[in-house]
Amino acid sequence: MNIQDKVAVITGGASGLGLATAKALKEKGAKLMLLDLNEDNAKAAVAELGENADYCITNVIEEDNVKAAMDKTVEKFGAIHILINCAGIGSASKTVGKDGPHPLDYFKLVIDINLNGTFNCLRLAAEVMGKNEPEQDNECGVVINTASVAAFDGQIGQAAYSASKGGVVGMTLPIARDLARMGIRNNTIAPGIFDTPLMAMAPDEVRNPLIEMTQFPKRLGNPDEFAMLATQIIDNPFLHGETIRLDGGIRMQPK
Repeated sequence: MNIQDKVAVITGGASGLGLATAKALKEKGAKLMLLDLNEDNAKAAVAELGENADYCITNVIEEDNVKAAMDKTVEKFGAIHILINCAGIGSASKTVGKDGPHPLDYFKLVIDINLNGTFNCLRLAAEVMGKNEPEQDNECGVVINTASVAAFDGQIGQAAYSASKGGVVGMTLPIARDLARMGIRNNTIAPGIFDTPLMAMAPDEVRNPLIEMTQFPKRLGNPDEFAMLATQIIDNPFLHGETIRLDGGIRMQPK
């Protein structure tokens, strides 16, 4: 899909991987709607991105909230062609720890935001995309979801997080098959350890072993590299139903 003049909705778009992707899409001429819960970050991001960007304070697990965000996007820009799902939370809690078993409500929350929230935004955006005028190869839209390498080699304490991201990976192909008849491509990026605001707060004893596990280059991923892959997925019309690891060859150890 040619990104020029296309409308992209980006969840978690006011910081980290989402903001980096918004900047990359802006450079290619896209119009942007950022969905985020942090209004200060969203306002700052839109001010930086310019006139073809707007934001909507959105809780991705709330159906009416997300529907309103999609409606606002169509009202302002006329369509939705691209969805980038970046909203999510991390988690660290052992199945049974020193304070007892993993809190079930916390497990449910991580699944709700990372997995259910991804699907909620995807299904509602896809409904809108299906109304687009088909382009080359009858393409009407592109969806990119964010999983994690923890979907494949989660560490101790990552049961909830790995389950949520494994769910994103697991639904990538069946959703791609569902949406093929509508001309909508669906793919997932499974990033390794990236230099995001969340990781910036981590102490050296957390960061350094993760860098050591990364094979090449020996550093954290740059959010611009995530954005680069996202734009390449959008550009490539034959890429559909795939999960792509972007991780410097990392295979995470148990801890």
